[in-house]
Amino acid sequence: MTRNLYTCLLTLLLPLTPLKLLWRGRKQAEYLAHWRERYGFYSTPVQTPVIWLHCVSVGETRAAEPLVKALLSQYPQHQLLLTHTTPTGRATSEQLFGDKVSRVYLPYDVPFAVARFLKHFKPTIGVLMETELWFNLIAGCKQRNIPLVLANARLSEKSAIGYRKLGKVLTEGLQNLSKIGAQTDADATRLKQLGATEISITGNIKFDVAPHEHAHELGKKLRKQLGAARPVFLAASTRDGEEALIIEAVSKANIPNLLTIIVPRHPQRFDEVAELLRKSNLPFIRRTSLTHETADLNNVNYLVGDSMGEMFTYYASCDVAFIGGSLLPFGGQNLIEACSMGKPVLVGPHTFNFEEAAQMAVIAGATYRVQNVENLSTTLQQLFANDEQRQAMSDASLQFSERNRGATEKTLNLLRPYI
Repeated sequence: MTRNLYTCLLTLLLPLTPLKLLWRGRKQAEYLAHWRERYGFYSTPVQTPVIWLHCVSVGETRAAEPLVKALLSQYPQHQLLLTHTTPTGRATSEQLFGDKVSRVYLPYDVPFAVARFLKHFKPTIGVLMETELWFNLIAGCKQRNIPLVLANARLSEKSAIGYRKLGKVLTEGLQNLSKIGAQTDADATRLKQLGATEISITGNIKFDVAPHEHAHELGKKLRKQLGAARPVFLAASTRDGEEALIIEAVSKANIPNLLTIIVPRHPQRFDEVAELLRKSNLPFIRRTSLTHETADLNNVNYLVGDSMGEMFTYYASCDVAFIGGSLLPFGGQNLIEACSMGKPVLVGPHTFNFEEAAQMAVIAGATYRVQNVENLSTTLQQLFANDEQRQAMSDASLQFSERNRGATEKTLNLLRPYI
């Protein structure tokens, strides 16, 4: 594929994008807000030189937190701009950084929209978080001599196979990047095989994400509400179809008085998970309905984590955490935050999105990998029956998290020559 063909295909699809926004807006009204930005029309003022970071959604935005804070501290004379493609990513940016940064949607990757974006903000440098490649955007930056860095880059074998099909347009895009900071040697090797140059190994910035100041305190408060003496299991960032499997595993484990917290990965699924529990006749309460005046929860077996920005609080409140997206083949979600809170961590067989981190955590003794519902059930029963085993995993999690810090500074070293 050439970039002309790529552009032609996107241009043909562009008239369908309003319908896509309207369709998504049925379940998540935020998709209907700021829609002009997706076509390159902006009203956000530009008063100082702009450092621009693109963070697609929640995961990338949270991962960028240490880098954003470092840039705010070291370059106070610059305006920090975060771009997103999802409302949840934008909301996460607002929760984490407030008015310290500007935030807009990145436009669709067609030349005229990209040109309007770059003309309006005139960024000093652009940073794409993880592996978010938009080829007209990359070409537009190259044409305007705007340095563009791919930071915290990861590329699974599965994704590499898919990208390889793009041919020339991918190779050109990768070679037009000013620098690439890869998370691991394996990520760097795959990127090189696709034609990338100028690659450094910087590590995973997610190891530098620190719990917010009051996370442990808020976790203790939540645990007290749930029942300080009760065992608590957290299923974090679950994906479609996994909640039913988790409920099955919990019911088979037969752990007395267990309370299970389920936090779906996507906010638009909060109601769906609550409805699943209701239809299953399982006593539950939603986090947003839990107040200090809430009646005794001894008869409640499940809590639906339908709040935003509280993942560290959920981790702090639990005894064992399972990381979703891994029991079914979604590729898994980030386990590093759970480790940084010193929790025993479980993952399923499908962790290709975070394969090296998952393997490292397993080797370190911080994480157990379960293969299916039955394995998850027996592992839960084993862990909740063995305080010493849970404590050993907890200690290993903290050590694993601490050993792998430092990627933020290495990434800053890539960016400094351009700012």
